[in-house]
Amino acid sequence: MASMDGHGLQGIVVTDAEGRVAFSAALGRDPRVRSLASDAAWMTDARRQRLSTLTLDRQTYVVVTVPFEGGDAVLLHRAPAPVLDFVGSVDIAFDIISHMITDPFDAMTVIDADARLVYISAIHEKFFGLKPGEGNGQPVERVIENTRLNQVVKHGKPEVGELQKMRGFERIVSRVPIRRDGRIVGAVGRVMFKGPQQVEAMSQRIKALESEVEFYRSKAAALQKRAYGLDALIGESAAMRRLRGEIVKVAPLEIPVLIQGESGTGKELVAQSLHRLSPRREEPLVMINAAVLPATLVESELFGYEPGTFTGADRKGRKGKFEQAAGGTIFLDEIGETPLDVQAKLLRVLQDRMVERIGGERAREVDFRLVSATNRDLEALVAENTFRLDLYYRISPIVIVVPPLRERRDDIGMLVAHFLRDVAERHGRPEPEVADAAIAYWMEQSWPGNARQLRHEVERAFVFAENGRITVDAVSCGRGAAREAPLPSLPLGGHTLRHATARTEAELVREAMVRLKGNKKRVAEELGISRSYLYKLLAELGEEA
Repeated sequence: MASMDGHGLQGIVVTDAEGRVAFSAALGRDPRVRSLASDAAWMTDARRQRLSTLTLDRQTYVVVTVPFEGGDAVLLHRAPAPVLDFVGSVDIAFDIISHMITDPFDAMTVIDADARLVYISAIHEKFFGLKPGEGNGQPVERVIENTRLNQVVKHGKPEVGELQKMRGFERIVSRVPIRRDGRIVGAVGRVMFKGPQQVEAMSQRIKALESEVEFYRSKAAALQKRAYGLDALIGESAAMRRLRGEIVKVAPLEIPVLIQGESGTGKELVAQSLHRLSPRREEPLVMINAAVLPATLVESELFGYEPGTFTGADRKGRKGKFEQAAGGTIFLDEIGETPLDVQAKLLRVLQDRMVERIGGERAREVDFRLVSATNRDLEALVAENTFRLDLYYRISPIVIVVPPLRERRDDIGMLVAHFLRDVAERHGRPEPEVADAAIAYWMEQSWPGNARQLRHEVERAFVFAENGRITVDAVSCGRGAAREAPLPSLPLGGHTLRHATARTEAELVREAMVRLKGNKKRVAEELGISRSYLYKLLAELGEEA
């Protein structure tokens, strides 16, 4: 039977007020269709639903009933299966479609394949100050600012849930291309007008979240750059080139490494580089500082404990650091501070690669690479019987020595530039220039706290920079009395170098405690040591901690 429209309308039947067929065309001429159109009961139901379905010869059509003055028009349309399912299953299909078109809080815009408006809902016309039908036939971009419907009809890709600014307001919009027989024939845009204040608040929240995500993305990138590989080891002196060369050679090996160096030299950065350049780089790097842990907690932190082992313990028990480092690297910083009884258990773990939790009855196999670090002379500690000789041999098949800052003064300029970039980025301020005199001043210092102390100096100078420039005056601001007090002349008097070093260390601590009025946090920062180590020194000196 002839079709009126190969794509949609397949037939039409028009009836008069008495229900008699006054006109029919195409499929509407089918006696079965004409009979239904003349059936009062069927037409009553069809008028009520407005949309229904009709199956003829295994082909299902959408029936649209349009009442008019003096009769009804019954239209038969061919439609895709999802549309047929919707109309056939939902008794109020027409009411839903009507609501979608007339909803005052959800505007609809329709364009043709040439991106010209063919329909714009009343709420949208009112919003843009248009008279009914005024926008029809015009290019959509002339009527709706910042629209992308013209782009969607070109590239055929839907854009869902995006923000669009219109007349000073941001709205949530969706743009969907419409296809017929595989060809794009237009596009539909929907704009949410419901609760403009809520939508505006949502828009602001989305913007804030996007800004926050971008902030953390940049921070993560910066942290990644600092923590991975050799980039974090700043300097081009011979000592630093040697250090990086040793790391590259040692990192791929499974041999334990002991990192030796004074406080503040960057031993942790070396440990991170060893891990990131090793075959274990994708697994955890677990760090623990023995100097900051009370002796009573070192064992539970390293080896873990079973449930209910002691008061305050986690009810489920807890993995120790060795278990947490499964497949990766464990970094034991300040290993020289480890109590002797824990050293014995640590030795067994290194020998057997088995860990037994506190309160546990079975050993657990562990797979890790050990990297240790210390600022102490472990051989001297061995001689004093405060560090086990067998453990020392286990942890130090390879020893990497991190040079102090006084042995690589040529790197101070690069370090200052690096620290300034970091602090400027952290505070969201421009990076100041540094006067040559300020660099020269820093080059002359002895730096007992090494690079960590230099970082503190740079951060302080950044705060007191004037007119975007760090001068010698800025370096000296906010620090109280002069930092570089002359070191006392201490005759050795037959003592060993270790004893002389200890006496010098004691004098430095006493001088700093007096000058900084007992502020232990500032003393530790100035000397480049941890507060726990400072407390230990004060205890040895008989000072109040």
